[in-house]
Amino acid sequence: MSALTRFLGDTPFRVALKLIVVSFLVGVVMATFGWSPQDVLRGIADFFAGLWNMGFEAIYRFLSYFLLGAAIVVPAFLILRLVSWRK
Repeated sequence: MSALTRFLGDTPFRVALKLIVVSFLVGVVMATFGWSPQDVLRGIADFFAGLWNMGFEAIYRFLSYFLLGAAIVVPAFLILRLVSWRK
């Protein structure tokens, strides 16, 4: 196994193919919601500016986002690990 394949986690061709498919799907979702890359970057910048400007309430907001995301990500991760563990 080459160093590049080890770094990428798969062959370069397969990684490129996966990136193309995921990029297309993300593009479809973004177009559906009318989002542009500038909107996403502006939202991220606004989020961190809000953290800076709001003080302790910003920490609560950050933790709320974290817990909201974790409620989806952690069970999905566990399910995926259980499914791959059986193989």
